Amino acid sequence: MTSREEKASRMFGCSERERALFEAGVKMGAVYHQFVGTPVSPYNVAELEKTIEHSVMVQPFVESASVNIKINMNDEKKDVYDYVSLKGEMIDAVIRIKVNGVSVTAEMRYLEELEYPLMYVSDVSQ
Repeated sequence: MTSREEKASRMFGCSERERALFEAGVKMGAVYHQFVGTPVSPYNVAELEKTIEHSVMVQPFVESASVNIKINMNDEKKDVYDYVSLKGEMIDAVIRIKVNGVSVTAEMRYLEELEYPLMYVSDVSQ
């Protein structure tokens, strides 16, 4: 553990497991709230997926990030005005966090039965 991390770690009044869960929530919130509203079309969807993944990967404790944006890739661009704004229901994301010995996998998926892009913890392990 680095000196900076030792100092930061002292600020948390919780277990390492709870901190790992907290860190996963922060990353998921960042994916949603930083990128919803971004212009997206079939022409830039792959680049936007990679941009989101790379922006999450530079944050502390992230081991991996995978983002899939669901957009109709068969549509031809009709004119210069033909794009949509990224919405939460278009994002599937999986982020794996590791804080010391605790790993957390957090996911975001649009669930039809809830009509909501749900962020949830799918795995916690030590």
